[in-house]
Amino acid sequence: MKISYKWLKELIEITETPEEIGKLLTGTGLEVEGIEEVESIKGGLKGVVIGEVLTCEKHPEADRLKITTVDIGLEQPLNIVCGAPNVAAGQKVILATVGTTLYPTGSDEPLVLKKSKIRGALSEGMICAEDELGLGQSHDGILVLDTDLPNGTPASEYFGISSDYLIEIGLTPNRADAASHYGDRKS
Repeated sequence: MKISYKWLKELIEITETPEEIGKLLTGTGLEVEGIEEVESIKGGLKGVVIGEVLTCEKHPEADRLKITTVDIGLEQPLNIVCGAPNVAAGQKVILATVGTTLYPTGSDEPLVLKKSKIRGALSEGMICAEDELGLGQSHDGILVLDTDLPNGTPASEYFGISSDYLIEIGLTPNRADAASHYGDRKS
């Protein structure tokens, strides 16, 4: 049987982590076979934030690239090289920061972002299109948001990305009392 940690928290007041719940269940004689994190979007968009393009200029060494500065709520804006045709100053965008792992639509390989130089210009992240985030198929340009959320807000908050933990219990025939999240309370 699989137990949803999120649902369990709705039914009873608990502060323990999924791993601590697993230990408690094992202590009551149930066999916890595994705990698995489940996300509505693979990777949960960890490290991906809302930013605002402050400047956008043509790259001197490439026809199709632009050099931008993007405010993500840090002391200094980030330098980002972007190849999207629709990037412009004043836009609210989705930015993946250095160290972020993305799972692009249609790719079997994850993409880990690193600080790099692109045609001699420093790039400290990536302004993202829908497919690069695993949110859809479109790669026509970057996602431009219509939002008043502050720069640096996690993209998972904007998109309503959720995650849960499934706690898998191996039930034996003698433990019918453990076959549901919420049992009968008859006295």
